Amino acid sequence: MSDVHDLTRALQKKNESKIVLLVADGLGGLPQKPGDLTELETAKTPNLDALAQRGTSGLSTPVLPGITSGSGPGHLGLFGYDPLQYQIGRGVLEALGIDFELGPDDVAIRGNFCTLDEHGNITDRRAGRIGNDIAAPLCEKLNKIKIPGIEVFVQHVKEYRLVVVFRGPGLGGDVHDTDPQKTGVPPLVPEAKAPGSEKTIEVAHQFLQQARDILKNDSPANFLTLRGIAKRPPIPTFEEVYGTRAGAIAVYPMYRGLARLVGMDVLDAGQTLSDQCDRLKAAWDDYDFFFMHFKYTDSTGEDGNFEAKVQRTEELDAAIPRIMEQDPTVLIVTGDHCTPSKMKSHSWHPVPTLITAENCRFDGRPGFSEKDCLLGGLGQFEAKHLMLMALAHAGRLEKFGA
Repeated sequence: MSDVHDLTRALQKKNESKIVLLVADGLGGLPQKPGDLTELETAKTPNLDALAQRGTSGLSTPVLPGITSGSGPGHLGLFGYDPLQYQIGRGVLEALGIDFELGPDDVAIRGNFCTLDEHGNITDRRAGRIGNDIAAPLCEKLNKIKIPGIEVFVQHVKEYRLVVVFRGPGLGGDVHDTDPQKTGVPPLVPEAKAPGSEKTIEVAHQFLQQARDILKNDSPANFLTLRGIAKRPPIPTFEEVYGTRAGAIAVYPMYRGLARLVGMDVLDAGQTLSDQCDRLKAAWDDYDFFFMHFKYTDSTGEDGNFEAKVQRTEELDAAIPRIMEQDPTVLIVTGDHCTPSKMKSHSWHPVPTLITAENCRFDGRPGFSEKDCLLGGLGQFEAKHLMLMALAHAGRLEKFGA
C-alpha cells in the first residue's frame, strides 16, 4: 500500500470506544542552565504523574529529528497526516479557523499587525500584542482596499492577528512570508517560491502599498506582515481514514482551522480550559474522538516566561480529573512541538507524550516529564504514528494479514 491511510481505511473497526487527544501546545522545555529542571519537571503535576504510573510514555518527533516544527505540521502529524506530504499554509488554517469558506480561486494569508519606526524598520513584530478593540477596527479599514480584478477580504482573528484573502483567477499560493522574523529590519517584499505565483506577488504589493498608507497614523499597529500565503489543498478527512467521528474543542482560530481542514466538527469551546471540559462532557455521546487544545504552554514559552509556563502546566494538570470523569477508553497527552522558555521559540526537541488505556503496557515511570519520557516504553517515535497507537489501544484496528 502506498499510504498508511490506505492501511487504516482497510483495517477500520467500529466499536463504542472514546479517544481523547489532549494537546498542550509547546509542551516540553529546557532547564535554564545545566543541571536545573525544565518547566514540566518544575511544575507540580500530580494528576499527570498518576496517569504516567498507569500508562506508557515516550518522546514524539513532530517532523524529523533536528527539524523545528510549526504548529500546522506539528498538529497534522498528531492527526496522523505526514507533515512532509501535507504542507498546509498558515493562512489557510487561520481562514478556516474563523469559518471563512475558501474557494478554488482563493489565496489565504495570515496577517500580523506590526510596528514600524520612522525608518520603516520593525520594532515590534506583534504590535505590542494589541487587543481586539484596537485590531478589529483596523481590519475594517483594510477591508476597504480595492485592487482591480481581485476581491479582497480582510477579517480580524484575535488580538494582533488577521486573515487576508485574495480571490481571483490565476493566483498561486507559492509566495514567501514578508515577516523577517526579527526586529530592526524592514518587512520583506513578497517573492515567489516557485513559478505560477507572479500575479499573487503583484496583488500583494498593491495591497501592502495601500495598507501602509491606511495605517500610517495607527501606531503601534502602523503596518502588517503577511505569512503562510497559500491555497487550500485537497486532504482526506479524519472520518474517512480512521472511521471515527471527531469533535474539536479548541479556542484559538488556527487550531480550529486545522481541525476543520481534516473534517472534524469544530465545537464551541468557550474561552477557558474549564469551558472546554464542560464542552467535552456535553458532547461526549456524539463523537468517538475528541481533540482538545491548550494554547498557553506555548505562548508563555514564546514570551520566555519560565514561571508562567510552569503555572500554565499546572493549570493543565488540574483539568485532568475533569477529563477522566468521562472515562475515556484512551487518553493521550502530548504537544505539537516544544517551546522552551529559554529559547523563546519553537524547538526541535522531542515532545513528552503519554498514553493511558486499559490495555497499556505499563512502563512504571513515576511521573510525566522529559526525563521520564526518555525512559518510557514508547521510546522515541515520529508523531505521525501516534494515531495508529491511539486506534490500537481503542480496539479500532483489525488484524493485518492472515
